[in-house]
Amino acid sequence: MDKIFNNTEVAFSLKSDTELDRAYFLFKMIASEPLVRIGTAVTNFALKAHLPVDGLIRATVFDHFCGGVNELDCLSVVDKMYTKRVSSVLDYSVEGKEEEAQFDAALEMTLKTIEFAKERQAIPFAVFKPTGLGRLDLYEKVGAKETLTASEQAEWDKVCERFELVCKTAHDKDVALLIDAEESWMQDAADDLVEAMMRKYNKEKVIVFNTLQMYRWDRLDYLKSLHERAKVEGFFIGMKIVRGAYMEKENKRAEERGYPTPICSSKQATDDNYNAAVDYMMKHIETMAIFAGTHNEESSYKLMSMLKDNNIDLHDHRIWFGQLYGMSDNISYNLAANGYNVAKYLPFGPVRDVMPYLIRRAEENTSVAGQTSRELNLLKTERSRRKLK
Repeated sequence: MDKIFNNTEVAFSLKSDTELDRAYFLFKMIASEPLVRIGTAVTNFALKAHLPVDGLIRATVFDHFCGGVNELDCLSVVDKMYTKRVSSVLDYSVEGKEEEAQFDAALEMTLKTIEFAKERQAIPFAVFKPTGLGRLDLYEKVGAKETLTASEQAEWDKVCERFELVCKTAHDKDVALLIDAEESWMQDAADDLVEAMMRKYNKEKVIVFNTLQMYRWDRLDYLKSLHERAKVEGFFIGMKIVRGAYMEKENKRAEERGYPTPICSSKQATDDNYNAAVDYMMKHIETMAIFAGTHNEESSYKLMSMLKDNNIDLHDHRIWFGQLYGMSDNISYNLAANGYNVAKYLPFGPVRDVMPYLIRRAEENTSVAGQTSRELNLLKTERSRRKLK
């Protein structure tokens, strides 16, 4: 298969020379682990001290990785990307909230993005995080089958109601819904909830998608057991397949608490696991839908080959490729230019509230071997093609 991902002219066709220079500067900063550590500490301090740094953050890291401060703010980015056939997934990226009022606000925003998706061809999916609708500690307790107090039970009932309302709304408006995965210790409760939603709303086709983090060695078995239940009970399975974003946190917690880490033993084992999950789903594509969330070129080429080998139409709505906004444009835009279904996760929210997400992105780019150097090399190639100094 032609190596299409090296075409930087296509990859950065939407970037002005100034935006290209900013991206180059940004990834040069991210390439330095000490700089990321210092930058993170300084940013956290500035935000906690309520220093007026929003403008600076917005002009640098925020505008590179985020679509805007609210959903309307994102529309110019959504429309611009769609001129190149790259769709958007509006992702309200406010993390770490703990109060009922904040969960209700996240619920309202999620319902609003479903409405947005219904009205716009450029937005084929809505998305939410389980911890956007309830406390992480509560998911953990439910997943561990611990007895809840009366007030915790009432709180959990509200979480279930929020899930139900979001999934029912997505079903009624015929909008596909991605539900993100998070830390392993809260995931069992989230999985059970999402499965209940699939059972209810994926009767005719896939509306509700769960997420499989394939850096976890147990996820392929989970997918297979879910498939057995789906066959018996007659529902479709939707999965966003990713490698995962909490590796350091997962390993550290497992070590501190003395249990085996849920993370695969090596990068190669994770890659093999990821590709095996895609392969399994492609073999059962009649009753499944895949959102392949990956910045890995090899995995993308593998899925492209499978589509070709199985004579599957590139526009088949059951198979999507996905990347994060601000990263891997060489994959997203070249896939779209060659006729594949592609969607970028477009995070949005108030600058201060989105900072935990942005810090995680910077740390992830620093820790994933080769990710930042690849971005830098592509940007360097395009700058030299445009003869920028």
